[in-house]
Amino acid sequence: MKVAILGGSGKTGRAVGAALAQAGVATRPLGRAAFDDLPAALDGADAVHVIAPNLLPDEPAYVADALAAAGEAGVGRVVYHSVASPYVPAMPHHLGKAVSEDLVRRSGLDWTILQPCAYVQNLVPALRAAADASGVLEVPYAVDRPFGMVDLLDVAAATAAVLTTPGHVGATYELGGPALVTVADIAAAAGLTARRVEAEADVHPWLRAMFDYYDDHGLPTGGVPLAALIGRAPATVADVLARTFS
Repeated sequence: MKVAILGGSGKTGRAVGAALAQAGVATRPLGRAAFDDLPAALDGADAVHVIAPNLLPDEPAYVADALAAAGEAGVGRVVYHSVASPYVPAMPHHLGKAVSEDLVRRSGLDWTILQPCAYVQNLVPALRAAADASGVLEVPYAVDRPFGMVDLLDVAAATAAVLTTPGHVGATYELGGPALVTVADIAAAAGLTARRVEAEADVHPWLRAMFDYYDDHGLPTGGVPLAALIGRAPATVADVLARTFS
């Protein structure tokens, strides 16, 4: 089996590639240059995992091109990396993934959609900086809202399972960690405190909209689908931090 990973050079793509390699699957990481002749880049692949760049202005167009190229190259299996809660009008980049999900479902390919929550690893650089400076983790949204923060390596393992085992065609899986946590909880697990600060004036408007949504609702997700896919309890925040900072 050979899996092409569109977006294979990013942190998610690299993690998925490593998980597939551990399962004995050959991978072909592809970047934006592959779009110069995407059908040729996908030729010979049995499946394609589609990961769009962050805050891509037109993700549906990116996904549509990937689906068309997969069809032309004879790649019948696609896994799309979406996001938790894609159908949120207040977050434009989430809505772009919702539209893309619809394209995947109507592609005629054997599809699976993954909807991961934010990775615990996303906060690691800020945790390191806070540990080296004030001891206070600062984020531009409320620190007491619930999130289903998830381990990137668990998401990668789930992706590998979906691509290498039967029964996942036509499925949509929300991937959250084992328990709801707050940013304050994560800071405390690292021996720090947390506080909300105002976003910088030049922050991308889509990020500002996301921060506003997080202020009101956080991003809660459940952990049961992920546990079922990887065959064990998902890693906790403490597990990820211990592995990262050991």
